[in-house]
Amino acid sequence: MTPMGGDAAPPAIAAPDPHYFGHRQRLREKLLTQGAPGFADYELLELLLALAIPRRDVKPLAKDLLARFGDFGSVIAADPRDLMSVPGVKETATAALKLVHGASIRLLKSRVLERPLLSAWDDLMDYCLAAQSRADVEEFRVLFLDTKKRLIADEAMQRGTINHTPVYPREVVKRALDVRAHSVIMVHNHPSGDPTPSQADVDTTRQIKQGLATVDIVLLDHVIVAPGRYISFRQKKLL
Repeated sequence: MTPMGGDAAPPAIAAPDPHYFGHRQRLREKLLTQGAPGFADYELLELLLALAIPRRDVKPLAKDLLARFGDFGSVIAADPRDLMSVPGVKETATAALKLVHGASIRLLKSRVLERPLLSAWDDLMDYCLAAQSRADVEEFRVLFLDTKKRLIADEAMQRGTINHTPVYPREVVKRALDVRAHSVIMVHNHPSGDPTPSQADVDTTRQIKQGLATVDIVLLDHVIVAPGRYISFRQKKLL
């Protein structure tokens, strides 16, 4: 209805979509048709951040995160407090990043469940690298296995500093008895990025091996992980 004594108001002109909408749509289409392998790290991060921050151009933020942490894996594995120290990253975006990290670890772990771990070694190492290699302090994890070398329990037993974590052989032996393990694989990380075992690593491994042997439990391996790399004591004949 036209108001008495006046002209009709001109129709409102819709604001154009922000420039990044078209780019984001093309990335989504590429992901759905071609999959993720052809994506650069910043493109994957951009799509992920867009789910948490839909009304903002997040490409610069994706690149800021990569500049701070190094690569896609290091971004999603970063401590939430460190992520939120990056300007523009709030709780919702941090939760999205940590969700992807947690989901990737769960997927990799599912590949080794119910399988003899020595015959699924590559999958086991993928899981250990994803779960632990990018931690910013040393973490000591123990995989407890049954008589068929299948996983009974996977437990992070100690968390230390950037270059040391306390390990108590008696606790490893006790826990192995508690879960009725037949054998054990130990895993810990070196935040320095160099998985080469220290003399302390070698000495502690021998102490734990001896302690387990007194109760007829076998130490199958001790693996040290760092981003993209690992060293196996068994393969290096250090056991």
